[in-house]
Amino acid sequence: MNITKEKTVASVVTENIKAAHIFKKHGIDFCCGGGITIDEACKESGIDYTVVKNELKAVDNVSKSFNYDAWELDFLIDHILNIHHTYVEENVTLLLQYADKVAMVHGDHHAELITINELFKEVADELTTHMKKEELILFPYVKQLVKAKRDGVDPKFPEFVTVNNPIKMMENEHEFAGEIFKTIARLSNQYTTPNDSCNTFKAFFAKLEEFELDLHQHIHLENNILFPKAIALEQEFE
Repeated sequence: MNITKEKTVASVVTENIKAAHIFKKHGIDFCCGGGITIDEACKESGIDYTVVKNELKAVDNVSKSFNYDAWELDFLIDHILNIHHTYVEENVTLLLQYADKVAMVHGDHHAELITINELFKEVADELTTHMKKEELILFPYVKQLVKAKRDGVDPKFPEFVTVNNPIKMMENEHEFAGEIFKTIARLSNQYTTPNDSCNTFKAFFAKLEEFELDLHQHIHLENNILFPKAIALEQEFE
């Protein structure tokens, strides 16, 4: 995406709706007040233009393809924490704001937005609690197993007896979140906005779709790589 000081905020969002999230983060009105240039908007909001420009240019960056299956489990856990847990933490608040605003403004004519708002609040609460359980209980134990194997010592077995127990809980919670997003995708017609959508409406659905894609990758790394390997690793100490 070609970014210049003379481009208007609205034109950038029109070119790529994902840019709306950058403007939203910096408190720049991309909807009703989007007719001014990016430079003017940055000055009004007291934001460094260069920072906004670099973030806008990074919107379309494509993630590299990694061989996650070859990674050590502690490294994979750090990746999940730094990439996926951080992504959820950074975007939940933004999506909750979008969901409330869009439901309030457009809910009378698009009743599905009321339900989507409620569903996202439910899954946001679930994911927040879910990630804390991983961060405080499951992940530290798996890292302990990795270290024990490297050091050639026996691990200290946890109160939950076996890694299978928290993993089963995490898998059930993954399924719950996945089912909610299936419903959201269906209600939103696969994140297709109607003709009367404002830019906030479009930004909301674009960010929801992005969130779901990240969640799928997040769950894949845990369910299909981390969890089976953690179970196998623990069994090596039996």
